[in-house]
Amino acid sequence: MERVECVVIGAGVVGLALARQLALAGREVVVLEAEERIGTGISSRNSEVIHAGIYYPAGSLKARLCVAGNRALYAYCAAKGVAHRRCGKLIVATDENQVQALRELRTRAEANGVLDLQWLDAQAAVALEPQLRCAAALLSPSTGIVDSHGLMRALRHEAEDHGATVVLKSPVLGGCATSAGLEIEVGGDEPMALQADRIFNCAGLGAQTVARSFAGIRRQAIPPLHLAKGNYYGLSGPAPCSRLVYPVPAQGGLGVHLTLDLGAQARFGPDVEWVDREDYDVDPRRADAFYDEVRKYWPSLPDDSLQPAYAGIRPKIHGPGEAAPDFLVQREDAHGVPGLVNLFGIESPGLTAALALAAQVADGGRA
Repeated sequence: MERVECVVIGAGVVGLALARQLALAGREVVVLEAEERIGTGISSRNSEVIHAGIYYPAGSLKARLCVAGNRALYAYCAAKGVAHRRCGKLIVATDENQVQALRELRTRAEANGVLDLQWLDAQAAVALEPQLRCAAALLSPSTGIVDSHGLMRALRHEAEDHGATVVLKSPVLGGCATSAGLEIEVGGDEPMALQADRIFNCAGLGAQTVARSFAGIRRQAIPPLHLAKGNYYGLSGPAPCSRLVYPVPAQGGLGVHLTLDLGAQARFGPDVEWVDREDYDVDPRRADAFYDEVRKYWPSLPDDSLQPAYAGIRPKIHGPGEAAPDFLVQREDAHGVPGLVNLFGIESPGLTAALALAAQVADGGRA
């Protein structure tokens, strides 16, 4: 049986960031990815937004790691040549009834250390983005967009340059703790058994399944998985704005927002569709509800201009109508398996937070 120091399960952005962090610290690292390519799940099916840290409760992991991750991600992208743009974002109150909620959002952001938000009245907002309609807006200059695939490639290459090994088509079938460390069985085209000192479960939508496969784990410690699908629709025609535009947050997500890709093409989404299984088909009929939502802040959205683009699934650990919990970084004291670290519920702002999350998880901190 081959022995390694650290195993990372899952080659999405968080798993690759963690592998890089461990490798930079001189650890021997093997990354096991069940799919045939890196980052085919959550990491490549999102808005590709670099968040500022506005929305999350003060002191939460999401807030602290998003703010720290924002700075780290911009610096990393600049140093490694990963395509990105600090385009900024407007969060808009579409009528006077939402203005107070917008003020409260600013207060929350400042408590998180986001101190660069600018309050805009309707006239100032429209001066920046003439096609908008709103009662007031917050301008977030430190929000941006990133090439998530380019980011993951850079993380993988840096990890490998420092000795890490990424093994594709290698699903983890089960594991157990022994006197010599953790042992795991790996399937795929070339099945194998590995022994490791530490295992990091960064399997995203598969994290609960991986956790349950470890003998002796406390089943009650594993949170439920709820699948919240988000559908995106592309805009045929030029983008109406040069910045991202978000409404005041809605239940289960941040509302149907306007984002841009690095080619300046506009897309709208995601919505929130609770589903029972992974399904990435985008129903053209769901776009009907988008028109009303988008026209609250962009009244000139043309009829029949939204086309199905793609869908992603958020790995939520709460169900519809329940309060959103924090990121869950779970260790032996919670689940009972020495050396195993489980990461659950790493949804937005997981992409932004990845480098900061990896830094704290790798050194054994509670994040």
